[in-house]
Amino acid sequence: MRPWRGGGWLAGVRQVFSPNFGSRPDGGEVSLIVIHNISLPPNEFGGDWVARFFLNQLDPAAHPYFAEIAGQQVSAHFYVRRDGQIVQFVDCDRRAWHAGRSTWLERENCNDYSVGIELEGADAVPYTAAQYGALRELIDALQARYPITAVAGHCHVAPGRKSDPGPAFDWRFIRQHWPALALPAEVGA
Repeated sequence: MRPWRGGGWLAGVRQVFSPNFGSRPDGGEVSLIVIHNISLPPNEFGGDWVARFFLNQLDPAAHPYFAEIAGQQVSAHFYVRRDGQIVQFVDCDRRAWHAGRSTWLERENCNDYSVGIELEGADAVPYTAAQYGALRELIDALQARYPITAVAGHCHVAPGRKSDPGPAFDWRFIRQHWPALALPAEVGA
């Protein structure tokens, strides 16, 4: 398992510092992991577009879709590339801006008490074995540091507004490795 260094920074992963974060409110103890997917441009993998997006450096002229999203200020704690490389953008003791308007078990503002993990992918494209391996490392490390009780998809905390990580995500993987964690009812046992 990877150790933690200086606050909520995970050792042994690439670190890129996003300005899109804030303080967690009192009582914002990390208990939830939210799984997302992202690809920029949509359904295309590779390149540094996601990092540029999380750093507010996305060139709106580089792709028509970028003009629609370039002004947004978003981030996630972690980004897992197709090859399994983990990039951390925000200290996990801080509040990343990944879930937006969201609710988990009738508790609003998931950003206040969650860690966001973005998988490089698209809803209908299978994730790679390397990504699941990296996700396993991340969840184990997060459980060692925080009182994690649940894992949900962006689609579960923002239903009707978001669809990720999509039907290609293998929720059985989560259930198999962490049977004690609460999962959304619709992903089954």
